[in-house]
Amino acid sequence: MGKEELENLVRISRLKAEPGSRGEFAGMRDSARRRPADSQNEDLDPDSQFDLAYGAAHRLALAALRQQGYRSENRITVFQSLVHTVGSDSADVQIFLRAHNERNLAEYQGRMEIDEGLLADLIRCTKKLETAVSKPIRPQANESGGAIPAEGLLPRSEVKCASSQRNHVFP
Repeated sequence: MGKEELENLVRISRLKAEPGSRGEFAGMRDSARRRPADSQNEDLDPDSQFDLAYGAAHRLALAALRQQGYRSENRITVFQSLVHTVGSDSADVQIFLRAHNERNLAEYQGRMEIDEGLLADLIRCTKKLETAVSKPIRPQANESGGAIPAEGLLPRSEVKCASSQRNHVFP
């Protein structure tokens, strides 16, 4: 998808090129999958619903980034990279960024008001992200610039990922 853009983020130190593993990806994805349904449980406090939805969104966004062979310590960069890792539209990314800001207000300033509209948007966008992260993708080009031989589409976890220094495949 946006390999060149991701490499530019490596050059300016917003991302690090680092091989991931199938186990790491599966753990993030599987942990995230349980949370959107739980976040819709109206018996829970809205603050808990928000935490579950935001946690799922972040894990899925990070899984998408790790799957491509990158890591970031900055949550905003993780969310902004979704445009390049799974093709999220900018409106969805803006929802994740708003949620991130609300999460920071709650964590660092004790703000407890949860915007129900934002919560509904966050759950909707997180479900879309879950679908995008779980979709098979076409193989990336290999070091010589050619397509990686494959029969049809591969699950994301089996895609050969190129970093600025090496190619790798999730083991």
